[in-house]
Amino acid sequence: MRFLKRFSLVQIQRKLLFHTQPKQERPNETLKRYLNSKSPTKALLLFANLLRKNTSLIDSFSLLFVIKACTHKSSLLEGKQIHALAIKLGYVPIIFLQTSLINMYSKAANLGNAYQLFEEIPTKNVVCWTALIAAYVDNQKPNKALQLFRKMQFCNVEPDQVTLTVALSACADIGALEMGEWIHSYVRRKKEMNTDLRLNNALINMYAKCGDIETAKVLFKRMKNKDVTTWTSMIVGYALHGQAEEALVLFAKMKLENKTVMTTKRNVNCTSRLIVPNDVTFIGVLMACSHAGMVEEGKRHFKSMTEDYGLKPRASHFGCVVDLLCRAGLLQEAYDFVLAMPVNPNAVVWRTLLGACSTHGNVELATEVHLQLLKLEERVVSDSVVMSNIYAAKGMWDKKMAFREEMKHRRAPGCSSIEVESGISEFVTADDDHPFGSEIYEVLLHLIENMRACGYAPEILSPVE
Repeated sequence: MRFLKRFSLVQIQRKLLFHTQPKQERPNETLKRYLNSKSPTKALLLFANLLRKNTSLIDSFSLLFVIKACTHKSSLLEGKQIHALAIKLGYVPIIFLQTSLINMYSKAANLGNAYQLFEEIPTKNVVCWTALIAAYVDNQKPNKALQLFRKMQFCNVEPDQVTLTVALSACADIGALEMGEWIHSYVRRKKEMNTDLRLNNALINMYAKCGDIETAKVLFKRMKNKDVTTWTSMIVGYALHGQAEEALVLFAKMKLENKTVMTTKRNVNCTSRLIVPNDVTFIGVLMACSHAGMVEEGKRHFKSMTEDYGLKPRASHFGCVVDLLCRAGLLQEAYDFVLAMPVNPNAVVWRTLLGACSTHGNVELATEVHLQLLKLEERVVSDSVVMSNIYAAKGMWDKKMAFREEMKHRRAPGCSSIEVESGISEFVTADDDHPFGSEIYEVLLHLIENMRACGYAPEILSPVE
């Protein structure tokens, strides 16, 4: 009571009001909350309101949150406006804003602005380099990504485990095994490097996709902690190498481990340890069934992914089922399946069926499938080649020559790539711009002469070529 006597009634009421009134959330906290709740539009609207009312409340963190909101929405126009505002307010030199802007431009597929922003950074650290390398990987330009990875090392910037994970993804995309092996060797030399689960998964994925499935298998067995990506990389790797039985056995083992975890009474929080297959896992499983000709099992797995795991099939899953049926020679069933798909079939699905029509000599169905490709405005030379070969095999020379004439007017050069001494070289048909073109053609000429000397003769598909 003596304590209260020192304050008047009004003072006491003010203090009570201060302690009982809820604190108003700061703008940055609200922006962050909107991002965490996956409401980027609300974050952008709030930021626009802040700009109109009180710019003094905007700092570098406000810009960071709103840049991430633009990234989530792939809003290039708004992103450019925020970039301009950051320059105006003098916040661009801040490193986390620079990398966030690079990520934003990458998500919007604007690599030109991403690279320009990177070039304007005076002191580039490993985070900046990694952001740019990841931008090229995410936009399906792995060759450029690996060039930047090499350039980064020439600039004496040491990669961390995140950079190496991204670079390994680029190696997997183009089959650059030598570069992938060099990265693996680098990881083993750097004892102080934190080799996390993502890096190990990237190594398995790289070896599996670059043709060294045995090394991938060794790494998989050595790993104590595995997640769904670890299992999926190995299952898909087996499927890509035609080792269907190994892929399906591994998938069964993954499900068995889940059952073991569920039935073990000692595991109180067992759900956190479950390895639940995702949509990519089922792509590997369906591919394995397709290679093994296991039609019924493939159908069962396709049904299981929706009924047992609640996964919505994507175009790639439908494509796997079409391939499964086509390899088994069930062309009519495959055609009916395509027509019954809940999504519009894309060109890849129709092209899979067209290839099967060529294998099995089904002219009528091939003609219908080719018309479907034309409806999609997919005028690809390879489709005309397939149709030409189908007609040639049936002795329908007039139709074959009609396709050949059409191809001459719109043929685009084919492109191939090869890894030589950790570098990727690309070639197009009848290439005369390659720096070693004359040497390559000289070797090719010797190869042709040797093949002819051994009795090789090209297959003639028609009486007129």
